Amino acid sequence: MSSDLLVDLHDDLGGDDSPSAALDQLKLVQDKQWPPDDPVSISKSATDIKSLSEGSHLARDDPFYEIAKHQIVEVAGDDNFGRKVIVFSACRMPPHSQLDHHKLLMYLKQTLDKYVESDYTLIYFHHGMTSENKLSLSWLRDAYQVSPSLLAFTFGLILTHFKFGRKIHYVNYLSELEEIVKCDQLVIPSRVRAYDDKIRLNLKPSVVPGPISPPRSPPLPFQQFGVPLSVLRDRGADSEGIPLVMRDTISFLQEQGLQTEGIFRRSANVSLVKNIQHKYNSGEEVNFFQVEDVHLAAVILKTFLRELPEPLLTYKLYNDVVNFQYVDSESQVITIRNMLMSLPEENTASLRFLIQFLAQVSAESEVNKMTNTNLAVVFGPNLLWGQDAAMTLSSIGPINNFTRTLLDLHQEVFAQ
Repeated sequence: MSSDLLVDLHDDLGGDDSPSAALDQLKLVQDKQWPPDDPVSISKSATDIKSLSEGSHLARDDPFYEIAKHQIVEVAGDDNFGRKVIVFSACRMPPHSQLDHHKLLMYLKQTLDKYVESDYTLIYFHHGMTSENKLSLSWLRDAYQVSPSLLAFTFGLILTHFKFGRKIHYVNYLSELEEIVKCDQLVIPSRVRAYDDKIRLNLKPSVVPGPISPPRSPPLPFQQFGVPLSVLRDRGADSEGIPLVMRDTISFLQEQGLQTEGIFRRSANVSLVKNIQHKYNSGEEVNFFQVEDVHLAAVILKTFLRELPEPLLTYKLYNDVVNFQYVDSESQVITIRNMLMSLPEENTASLRFLIQFLAQVSAESEVNKMTNTNLAVVFGPNLLWGQDAAMTLSSIGPINNFTRTLLDLHQEVFAQ
């Protein structure tokens, strides 16, 4: 990803091939003065599950607490193709006098470094960037020099003013973003949503983009993605109630993928993912042993879980999962068992099938580098998300912690 951005930048700018020289040729455009937000825009909508007043996901004695509490940088699950999503919101940046920009740089580096070995999607919301809080060109240059993992972000931020870059996508409305990632699982500030509503209202009716989440149409006769597990139980599930997509992908990965380094941390070819989804939804047979692409099967499994109308762990367990971090270690097994008793039978069967497989993946972690902790980071956001809200860092941590514990204790939890 980084090298492609460099090539694009050099091709357009010409001259000296060094990244620093390229940055020297760029200047931020004249400050754009955004209209003041009205009270509705500033108030926290239902889409923010944690208000900013609740503070940071970090402890108060953490060196980055003062940065994290603004929630400028968020990690919000995966996009539609299995890539981790990192969100940077300019509107949450306070004025220069209230923010240590060097610490912001270090905090951003720390966040991105966690995912530098994987493919990820970086979303930058530009609304709210003004002369009072904008990042300087020298800051952007420092970002490039500090860490290669910041390269894509640095150029992406600059390129909001220059339309080039093959892997840079520009969207004017949140409805366009929906094609890349499920917006109801994104950390989208209420000010951004309000601004999106405002500019949509100013458009002529004939050119107003469609709604972010269109009404869900009835599932096709053979549809597998985006269908409730209760429906799939009678549509291609086996005698144990395991959905066809889960059975196919996991069976293949058990035989071909357990020793693949970085399994579940890589994306797959977008056209292949769409093609496989179309085949499943059309009732066509899918044979991963013919394709022989471990990462494709892994992405299809994550995509299936993420597109369920209700998460595998269900909305009912959301609060229990988030608060599980306060359960003492001696009570964890019985607490998880009691929690899972509330799940529908098809959810319990699918969860047990998935967790037991992930335990097999973790058993090969010396080769595939996927420990229970790493798997929890990947699968936590795909097992549970908020019903009417995006997940912030403060909820992702507890969800991942629960997932890791479930993997650690799976034998005791699922013991007959």
